[in-house]
Amino acid sequence: MPTPIPRRRFLAGVAALAAARSPLVAALSDEKLSAAEKIIRAQVESGRLKAAALQVREGRTEVFARSFGCDPDAIFLIASITKPMTATGLMLLADRGELRIDDPVMKFISEFSVGDRRDITIRHLLTHTSGLPDQLPENAELRQRHAPLSEFVKGAIRTPLLFKPGSRYSYQSMGILLAAEIVQRISRSTIADFLAAEVFRPLGMRRTALGLGRFKLAEVIPSQTQSAAPESGSGSSAAKNWDWNSQYWRGLGAPWGGAHSTALDVTTFLRSFLHPEGRVLRPATARLMIQNHNRGLATPRGLGFDKGARLGKSLSAEAFGHSGSTGTLAWADPKTDRSLVLLTSLPSRASRETIINPVSDLLSG
Repeated sequence: MPTPIPRRRFLAGVAALAAARSPLVAALSDEKLSAAEKIIRAQVESGRLKAAALQVREGRTEVFARSFGCDPDAIFLIASITKPMTATGLMLLADRGELRIDDPVMKFISEFSVGDRRDITIRHLLTHTSGLPDQLPENAELRQRHAPLSEFVKGAIRTPLLFKPGSRYSYQSMGILLAAEIVQRISRSTIADFLAAEVFRPLGMRRTALGLGRFKLAEVIPSQTQSAAPESGSGSSAAKNWDWNSQYWRGLGAPWGGAHSTALDVTTFLRSFLHPEGRVLRPATARLMIQNHNRGLATPRGLGFDKGARLGKSLSAEAFGHSGSTGTLAWADPKTDRSLVLLTSLPSRASRETIINPVSDLLSG
């Protein structure tokens, strides 16, 4: 465990950083940063939270970077923060002229062509408006027998739609899975290898992988699975060989929620959209991904990204990011040039109201 920084030295450092920031940016107060730290530390000291990492940046300034109960470069299962990473891989192919976001999915997955599936576009997959379900009805059965991703793809291709494509919003991990399948069919590479070579490596995200990549199970932070979501076993002893901590799930590399990363690497990813430099996507494409594509619908979404105050109560409508069911949250706000990444080992069912939302709400304003 890292040596705690004395409170006086910590606050003095924060004050010095704040003074160095541009006066055009509404800098975070040391009181808010200290309060956020106390929220996390109290949960660790009580034993309810085993590990966490928080990183906050404003412009080029690292305002706060701290780990709790783990090393500073600890690797967490980031769950659905994976989704915008997968979407980035797909949009890279758009930059290369391999596809357009309003192409029908069946153009690339020919068997996805029955009934209303013919009307589902890539944009629908990335904005959760396709009508596909979040998880398959046979999700638990597939995990229990350690099914490969290809079997999840087959299930997503044939599963019944919940509504007419484009008519409403409904969160759908299976839509992101089919977006990843398009990447695989065009690139003739696995989605894990494609993201490693074309997204993570160019951005310098050295401790990020879809699945375990080159990392070993013992090198990543375990999840406190007793608070896991029902589709992930809810901590049942019967789910030990397929839950979030299993070799199977950690290695599967589910493109909707199976990436591993650090707070620093996720920050790097977010800020490549705040200040796109063309290392992966064309700047215009990066900006397109963080715009709201669900106009006319109740829930704003970017391409793979969540949007606005759903991520933090004082964020602007331009803010973008994502949360994860393993107890993670990442957002960036172009209005303040501020980004926040909070990774924890305590699933969101237990940490959302006690850690994730309080810290995000504090530091979003």
